Amino acid sequence: MALDYRKCAQEIVDHIGGRDNVAQAAHCATRLRLVIKDNSKVDKTYLDNVEGVKGMFESNGQLQLIIGTGTVNKVYEEFLDITGMTAATKDEVKAAAAARQPLWKRLLKPIGDVFVPILPAIVASGLMMGLVEALAKIPGLGFAESDWFAFLDMVANTAFAYLPVIVAVSAARVFGGNIFLGAVIGLLMIHSALTNGWNAANGYDVWYLFGRLQILPDYALGQINQLGYQGHVIPVILSVFCMSKIEKWFHDHVPEMLDLFITPLCTVMLTALLTFMIIGPIFSGLETVVLNAAELLVHNPLGAMVMGAIYPVTVVMGLHHMYNVIEAGMLASVGLNTWMPIASAANFAQFGACLAVGIKTRNQKTRSIAVPSALSASLGITEPAIFGVNMRFYKPFVAGMAGGALGALFGAFMGLGATAYGVTGIPGYLTINRPLLYTILLAISGGAAFAAAWFLFREDGAAASTSVPAASAPAETPKEERFIGEAVIRCEAGTVAAPVKGQRVKQEDIPDETFAQGILGAGLGIRPEEGVVYAPYDGTISSVAESKHAIGISGNGDMELLIHVGIDTVAMNGDGFEPLVSEGDSVKLGQPVLRFSREKIRAAGHPDLVVVLLTNSDDYSNVEVC
Repeated sequence: MALDYRKCAQEIVDHIGGRDNVAQAAHCATRLRLVIKDNSKVDKTYLDNVEGVKGMFESNGQLQLIIGTGTVNKVYEEFLDITGMTAATKDEVKAAAAARQPLWKRLLKPIGDVFVPILPAIVASGLMMGLVEALAKIPGLGFAESDWFAFLDMVANTAFAYLPVIVAVSAARVFGGNIFLGAVIGLLMIHSALTNGWNAANGYDVWYLFGRLQILPDYALGQINQLGYQGHVIPVILSVFCMSKIEKWFHDHVPEMLDLFITPLCTVMLTALLTFMIIGPIFSGLETVVLNAAELLVHNPLGAMVMGAIYPVTVVMGLHHMYNVIEAGMLASVGLNTWMPIASAANFAQFGACLAVGIKTRNQKTRSIAVPSALSASLGITEPAIFGVNMRFYKPFVAGMAGGALGALFGAFMGLGATAYGVTGIPGYLTINRPLLYTILLAISGGAAFAAAWFLFREDGAAASTSVPAASAPAETPKEERFIGEAVIRCEAGTVAAPVKGQRVKQEDIPDETFAQGILGAGLGIRPEEGVVYAPYDGTISSVAESKHAIGISGNGDMELLIHVGIDTVAMNGDGFEPLVSEGDSVKLGQPVLRFSREKIRAAGHPDLVVVLLTNSDDYSNVEVC
């Protein structure tokens, strides 16, 4: 009997919460893709049994209903007619799905996307900076006057001295701009013609492009402050974001024969004016506000607690270097720098939170970033920990803020202070007035943040705990840390390597009709030799099934891969499966991502075949299953 397309579409609409609960709808060759406003209104059990719906899954904020080639387009037409919606593209659906994320996640995500690729550079520099500064402060060693100090200080400081350039290049990649134009904007913001941003307190000159027409007490029309943005992050990201939008506009409106000349010239010029006339002055003003507020707050314990909490936020904004002005003023007036314990508590708290993630995570890549980043933070360089780990997972960053508040409160009550400025964390012992109480401050801030992050951090958001109960732990362990298999799927977007070791099985021979008929996409099966799944390419984990038996991985060219361990293993409810990654994690080719027990799968009466499917294979013109 032919499928009643209207009835199928009507049942879908009725059980996803109606038209008002759908933000966007599109379809590909096999699936109806829906962006749902409120998932609690979706009756997934009913949908799974709707005639015509052969399966469903959620990926990247989309509810995807598998209907099949030649059928989904007809159901989609009826769906649009019933709901009164207009057709959308897959890109529009992806954008709508991203827009459904909470505002704070949408605002923070670009920062994480920008910083993840540049983490190796700032982790290495952070560790070296901390060690070099600590050695330079040791009395009698004479290291600070040596040529080795000068050389190592140059090497250690390079990534931070030119951080705007690195950030700008990465931001251009994220926002779709030309990375070389992004590099120009980054270099422009730290140009040698400008006063170094870290020396702003000593004054700087001003250019007046349109005369001295005052529109605010401290700002004239066309005023350009000759001030660099060394150490800044947010202004750089905002400038490159604007640059990318400007560049795109010119590409869309300038004739192709003139595009090469007009677009780069106008993009750089307009972005430069926007950066130095609007974005820069706004953040310069923000620096002044934060500086004045910090000076007021730091003189009482409650104010110190507030500053201990928000200090890492000012690091994110690139405003923390200006605190040297406060410290210098304290030393000049009373001879004791009481700001240093506040900053040290905040930094050591970020160390504690980052270390908790590094110890608790099962993801080897996350651990490889978190542990050295935590070490860097313990030496007073927190950027790797904040940008690479704590802000990426959100809750550890908040845990660090709480720990910093407690430590700063203790330091203020105990009258802790330093005889110099420029070092925090462990190197702070070289300048602190009460070493024993300083030890307690570090223990409070770092310990509280560690405990809070340990409690709050969840690698698998669907799980209530981060460890697999003994009864369900896989019996097998990987025989090697990494495995890069031979190519099993090729398309114009890239190559998919075998994610498990074993013998290949043709798609039509997979003992499951949905998989075998290619309804979920082109692919194959693999009879595993061991219970480990490895990443088949560099990509991002797009989904981890609640029952832990399946993982989705997005890759270059928007490849969407589904790795499904076993047939009908969803019925095992996670028993015998241990995901090593979480949704949103970046993975590298050959990295272990899932462990499973072949014995438990067989004991439950299921085939242990691993199914590998390129779920959006219909997006590509030439897909080859090897």
